[in-house]
Amino acid sequence: MTLPRRDTHYHTYGDYLIWSRTSGDELIDGTAYVKEPPSPSLSHQVIAVELCRQIGNALEGTPWQVFMAPLDVRLPKSTERDEEVDTVVQPDVFITGNRQKLDYRGMRGAPVWFAEGLPPRTARYDQTVKIAAYERAGVPEVWLINPAARTVAIYRLEEGHYGRPTILRLNGKTRLIAVPGVIINWDWIVTEIP
Repeated sequence: MTLPRRDTHYHTYGDYLIWSRTSGDELIDGTAYVKEPPSPSLSHQVIAVELCRQIGNALEGTPWQVFMAPLDVRLPKSTERDEEVDTVVQPDVFITGNRQKLDYRGMRGAPVWFAEGLPPRTARYDQTVKIAAYERAGVPEVWLINPAARTVAIYRLEEGHYGRPTILRLNGKTRLIAVPGVIINWDWIVTEIP
């Protein structure tokens, strides 16, 4: 299943600021996608919260920061004004080391790492539409986590493109390459997934 489109019009961040709700809406290359209820599943929330907790602990005392949805991340293609940006996402969890990209609206520019949970209703959208937007924006590392299959697909940017993802089981520990010193302990997370 893919996400419903708001309409067939081309939209920018200026439009998005007028009609977007507080969470769920995203804008990719001018196409507005609307995430309808239901809310994320309990397993999705457990994964996002535990990732944030582990990453936050690992980043303590460093210039890096971890954030979680809902928070708008604007991905400009060049130097266009905010109102002209046509790609706005709300990744489940992300890390930045550049505080200058943060403002009262969220973040402008690509973080160094994203994680997205893959619930059945948005998995195809995340694996196709959003991964292409992240690649184009130059996000060095993206993790797509499938709670049902207990796997993570890790995409790493090489020469401007993501190759085939590395697929790992959610067990043991996995090190983030884009952010030094962060290791995720999946065993702690998996025991909490219903």
